Amino acid sequence: MRRGPRRAFPALSLALSLLLTALSGCSAAPAQTATIFAMDTVMELTAYGERRCVDEAVSAVYEAEDRFSVTDPDSDVARLNASGGGAVSGDTQALLERALELCALTDGALDITVYPLVRAWGFTTGQYRVPGGGELAGLLEKTGYDRVRLEDGTVSLPEGSLLDLGAVAKGWTADCIAGIWREAGVKSGLINLGGNVMTVGAKPDGSDWTVGIRDPFSQELMGAVRVRDAAVVTSGGYQRYFEEDGVRYCHIIDPKTGRPADSGLASVTVTGAEGVLCDGLSTAVYVLGLEGAKALWRENGGFELVLVTEERKVYITEGLEGVFTPEGSYQSTEIKVIRRG
Repeated sequence: MRRGPRRAFPALSLALSLLLTALSGCSAAPAQTATIFAMDTVMELTAYGERRCVDEAVSAVYEAEDRFSVTDPDSDVARLNASGGGAVSGDTQALLERALELCALTDGALDITVYPLVRAWGFTTGQYRVPGGGELAGLLEKTGYDRVRLEDGTVSLPEGSLLDLGAVAKGWTADCIAGIWREAGVKSGLINLGGNVMTVGAKPDGSDWTVGIRDPFSQELMGAVRVRDAAVVTSGGYQRYFEEDGVRYCHIIDPKTGRPADSGLASVTVTGAEGVLCDGLSTAVYVLGLEGAKALWRENGGFELVLVTEERKVYITEGLEGVFTPEGSYQSTEIKVIRRG
């Protein structure tokens, strides 16, 4: 399914990513790296071990892009959209199943059927516009993850409904790469899929990885978290947006309104062991807002949160106490801790 040769890019600074990662440390095993462009972003892969581990990771990225791209007419997702469903297997089936579980977990704040709305706003075409209320109402009638049927390896979509796995594909891919590396015996590695970060083990010197979180109001860091064997994923309205008549419209669509989310949050960072979970929840929590995020976290396990509001207030869940460190101007900001009790 490969559509022509891919280009490997010279090593680029991780500052290009939405998350900045410290890579200090030494190891007896040499660092093997690759920097590529895929899924519309720059990605950097670093494994301390054999070169084949990084080569296999690069292949996994391209295979995921071939399967899950909503804009590539040859992808599994595009095929399903064009035909209103069909048979699926392997990773496509597994990711669809997990994505639908996350949609249900978030009560539709994550919805893999909002592609008609994303396209109407121009976020996949670059032809940005503000759709009218009547148009949005018509498109909303074609969305709803609960209308998707996946049974015995066959997907059924209602007429006019379109799938988009972009909110979970990078996290899923990071999980796949981490699994490949662990099976190959890699003890230390960093998977940076355009700011969607997954760490394998600790750093080569045995210390935690330090993953920085960008300030949504500047190009500086607002904080950092220390992790090992964990994903760190950030979503925010500052990442992709357009402005019209002085109003900023971000790319994260609220499935209930059909409009860009306006929840009062400026950025959401999710950490946890499962990349696809963190990826999907980073979008959902941005839609839910602060109170919805608190409720979701209190009702579920497996992840922690760093939330920055539009008023520049910072909230962390209690599992990140002693793990999150404010940076820059946020060192003087009160960090509010969300607790389960």
